[in-house]
Amino acid sequence: MKTFCKFTSLTIFAMALQTICAAQSPTRPRDPSAAAAVRRSIALYFTTATPKPKPPDGDGFLQRWMLLEPIVKPNRTNTVFTGTYVRDAFSTQYFPDQFTVVPHNGDKVTVDGKELAWHAVDSTGFNVKLFRFAYGLNTPTYGVLFWAVTVVDSPREMKNVRLAVGSNSASMWWLNGEDVADLFDDRRMVMDDIVSKRLTLKKGPNTLRGAVINGPGLSDFCVRFIDANGSPVKDIRTSLE
Repeated sequence: MKTFCKFTSLTIFAMALQTICAAQSPTRPRDPSAAAAVRRSIALYFTTATPKPKPPDGDGFLQRWMLLEPIVKPNRTNTVFTGTYVRDAFSTQYFPDQFTVVPHNGDKVTVDGKELAWHAVDSTGFNVKLFRFAYGLNTPTYGVLFWAVTVVDSPREMKNVRLAVGSNSASMWWLNGEDVADLFDDRRMVMDDIVSKRLTLKKGPNTLRGAVINGPGLSDFCVRFIDANGSPVKDIRTSLE
């Protein structure tokens, strides 16, 4: 079992990587400000997604995602993420077409008067570290909602596959517009924590959409498809088109 573990141009990533190298260089003193910059750098956890379709990792986990900057939803104190609470939180319309849009990198939406951007990213790990995504962009990390979208390209129709999800904290997941996996209550991320009913991946593009709610702690998720025998599906590709 695995351990629990603004991108708008390559220039920003280059600057972030320079910051890391400068902070870690043995020829320079490691001052507190440099250390803080390293901790905040999203380049440690994400790279900019490329146009080339991306296969899952060696265990089938999907690493390419379009992530929306977090939506503030105060829920830090005495909030229980029951099914009713979470469904209500995710059924609220925060921005137009939130259950149908496949956004592009840099697209923006306005939520409660605040402009939020979508970011096309590849996670460097099997799990997508939403807390680090938000922290690295200097946006709110607690009491927030995250939205994630990816397009799963299947080389053929695949029947009897299941979506296996783990998340911290509660989350809901939709495949081609259908609610297929729900994780309620305040929970830690565990690989394959919830497995969906049997699904069909159609040949060609399939839109996978997720929403994750966070209270006072860390937040991340991991997602993969498994076949009828419980083995990871690896001959698919993710893209953002």
